[in-house]
Amino acid sequence: MQTETNIAKFTTPLYLESGRILEPFELAYETYGEISETKDNVVLVCHALTGSHHVAGQYEGDRKPGWWDEVIGEGKAIDTTEHFVICINVLGSCYGSTGPMSDAYPSEAPYRLKFPVVTVKDMIRAQKHLLSALGIHHLKAIVGGSLGGMQALQFAVDYPNFADRIIAMAATYATRPWTIAFNKVAMEAIRRDPRFENGNYARGAFVEEGLDGLAIGRIAGHISYLSPDSMDRKFGRNYVGTDGLFELFGRYEVERYMEYNTNNFSRIFDPMSYLYLAKAVNTFNLSRGYDSLHEAILRIKAQLHLISFGGDCLFFPEEMAHIAQMMERNAQAHQYHEIESDYGHDAFLVEIEKFAHILREALK
Repeated sequence: MQTETNIAKFTTPLYLESGRILEPFELAYETYGEISETKDNVVLVCHALTGSHHVAGQYEGDRKPGWWDEVIGEGKAIDTTEHFVICINVLGSCYGSTGPMSDAYPSEAPYRLKFPVVTVKDMIRAQKHLLSALGIHHLKAIVGGSLGGMQALQFAVDYPNFADRIIAMAATYATRPWTIAFNKVAMEAIRRDPRFENGNYARGAFVEEGLDGLAIGRIAGHISYLSPDSMDRKFGRNYVGTDGLFELFGRYEVERYMEYNTNNFSRIFDPMSYLYLAKAVNTFNLSRGYDSLHEAILRIKAQLHLISFGGDCLFFPEEMAHIAQMMERNAQAHQYHEIESDYGHDAFLVEIEKFAHILREALK
């Protein structure tokens, strides 16, 4: 599979939904497969909150491949012998695109908390700039889960003629208070950590030891990505063999798992980026800028494929079903699939075998 990683640099201003301007800005992206002469085989994959543009394949020295490696590649659900796949790191992230710890031009100091709030609308507008720069003015499909699914839906509404198919998974039409509350735990844990220094920490400050606030916040996030049933299966009530049951800080296996994963995460992900991306999730609302959600949905011209997961405790299936019901009433082309799953929100990253056939069929 032919793979390329690049960073695109733009000197033209990006007008943000807040009224602020970002200039200049950069977007990191990765491509897989070969583009056809007519450029009619392009599939844009949008990543989730802590994902990146590295969606498939494996970098030299890495222990794990890209976050959707089971989906994208030769002979896989999104077949790179047929499709040219591109994944773009969103604005605000810490994996190569312009974010809060990037230089605030013309200085060489980071934006930090002076970085503007970016929304999902801003993210897709920036991606459209990049695609245009690559000479890509129409897409065969846009695919994404969670925050990636939000981007896919926003593309469908804001740019109705841009893609033939939209495949949105484990997403919603507007972020509800339940999810905002989970994000609040993480945001407050970061802000109140003394080492966060109100955003004035040095670049790379947490590579060695991580940031406790981000690790604690990530525990709350991780709980929301799973489900009670998946935790029962994975951990049960097993206790760490080397910890005493009557030691105050003795741990169950689920506790050790949370510690290990979240501590590692806090070393590799920038806490400022986490704040900005969580804010983008919180502010997501397809109807913003339109008279109503109904008006926003009416704009969709692409064939819409909606996939929800039964055990999703972050974006509940009824939220995706609500979009499908509106499409049904409007006689708009769509398919809705609720996957039987008790894994939780992260099922779209894990239980590939349950929906791979839907992706294949949608891309025919």
